[in-house]
Amino acid sequence: MTRFLVIASYADSLIHFRGPLLDALIAKGYEVHAASPDIGSDNKWRRQLEKKGIRVHEIGLQRTGMNPVADLKTLGELYCLMRRIRPEVVMGYTIKPVIYGTLGARLARIPRRFVLVTGLGYAFTSDASARAFGKRQAVLTIVRTLYRLALSGAHKVFFQNPDDQALFLQQKVLSPRVPSHVVNGSGIDLEQYVVAPRAEGPCRFLLIGRLLGDKGVREYVEAARQVRRTHPLATFALAGWIDDNPDAIDRHELDDWIADGTIDFLGSLDDVRPAIAACHAYVLPSYREGTPRTVLEAMAMGRAVITSDAPGCRETVVEGVNGYLVPVRDASFLASAMLRFIECPELIDTMGRKSREIVEAKYDVNKVNEDILGQMGIGPGTGCRRNDTGVDELRGYHGKTSL
Repeated sequence: MTRFLVIASYADSLIHFRGPLLDALIAKGYEVHAASPDIGSDNKWRRQLEKKGIRVHEIGLQRTGMNPVADLKTLGELYCLMRRIRPEVVMGYTIKPVIYGTLGARLARIPRRFVLVTGLGYAFTSDASARAFGKRQAVLTIVRTLYRLALSGAHKVFFQNPDDQALFLQQKVLSPRVPSHVVNGSGIDLEQYVVAPRAEGPCRFLLIGRLLGDKGVREYVEAARQVRRTHPLATFALAGWIDDNPDAIDRHELDDWIADGTIDFLGSLDDVRPAIAACHAYVLPSYREGTPRTVLEAMAMGRAVITSDAPGCRETVVEGVNGYLVPVRDASFLASAMLRFIECPELIDTMGRKSREIVEAKYDVNKVNEDILGQMGIGPGTGCRRNDTGVDELRGYHGKTSL
């Protein structure tokens, strides 16, 4: 039986983001292994994976930071794991699993090595202020070098938007000799995320995600303040958690937002569907994404979207059709987009219906997984997808109108 090893940074992502892909591999007869930090014997995600028949391995990977000793230890641990289980195929996603997983697979002489770039992270998106510029540039140089070394040993690199693909090629992080392909995000299970009836009450907006500056959280809060000056009944929900990322929101800053009533803080959610069902429009003013999963979840549930005209984000919205695109770091423009839904509430329903149509056509998880597996040589590569130059092959959703 052919063995397939998937390497992750977060145990829960193996269920939430890769669960259907793992299921598809099992259905095709693969022996599937999954490796992640913080996935010991009493971990609920481990139990769910093992229930599927997946063999789980805990690894000592530090998700953030650049400790050379710890990272070399991770590389050695992954190498030993691969030498022990002898997978024929390895795929890593997120920065450290991509870098150290691919390097380890190359050292262990794994026959087929794949990479999924789900986003570029702090080094590529952090604000390059004078204070942070030196540190960010140093991190970016190291990350770019490690990426280049790892990707040179990949058999194919998957991106979730054409901007990331173009950036890697432009900065010579990825050699044009290494095949690459753009897929439509991680896909959405349309049976799990179904259309929710329109929420009752005054207009409610929602943002879900890690509480990072580059997610546009501060712009969301500032836009909320601006909107509430003229529409005090509007509410602004925020769900997420404070990360150990260098760009994380400070706890005291979050506490101030809660105390002054600007936001309704929901904390970290195991199931985001009730929060999405309770909102009228979903907002993600991020600086850059792979393909934002929370936006796709909201679209699948029939919600209009406001997101930034930034890589990854702009892929999900057709301007004026299922939502609005706003400039990055522009809280005033974001507030103007929010006001559209308050002052023209009929847009909530019409744009929400279009969101669902776009997800069904473009982001169905079954189509996305067929594309990925087909590109790996595992079954037919069918379904709605972009071609290898990043040109969108989906017809019927093109063009923009102004806000």
